[in-house]
Amino acid sequence: MKKLFVLSALALAVISCDEQKLKEKDVPAIVKEAFQKQFPSAKEATWENEDGKFEVAFKQDDKEMSAVFTPANGALEETEVEIKKEELPAQALAYISQNYKDEKIEEMAKIIKANGEVNFEAEVKGKDLIFDANGNFLTVEEEDKD
Repeated sequence: MKKLFVLSALALAVISCDEQKLKEKDVPAIVKEAFQKQFPSAKEATWENEDGKFEVAFKQDDKEMSAVFTPANGALEETEVEIKKEELPAQALAYISQNYKDEKIEEMAKIIKANGEVNFEAEVKGKDLIFDANGNFLTVEEEDKD
């Protein structure tokens, strides 16, 4: 019964906040095991609760990365890998230069979803611009303020 209460309290804490930094001990074992299996050479892992899921930021092969896992079974939902400007599709770069003239791209990433779908993300003026694999604009997301 005590274990059920602790698990219920943890689930409530997870659900009640959009994004929260976590200590590794607060991440379910199934999620940590899935992360270690998927990214065995990862270094400097830091965990956050993001909308009830577990996001881990880490370094692997000299690249900044992040991955999102579901709490129930530790399933990998998506991986994000830092990229260079030259790695963004040409159509995405054209969209940015046309719609955000003279603005600097702060960060860029390649997003790989569990189903294999690829998106690209470019942070401009505190907003994440999301593009499909061909560089077609999809949506804009406001940057989270930590």
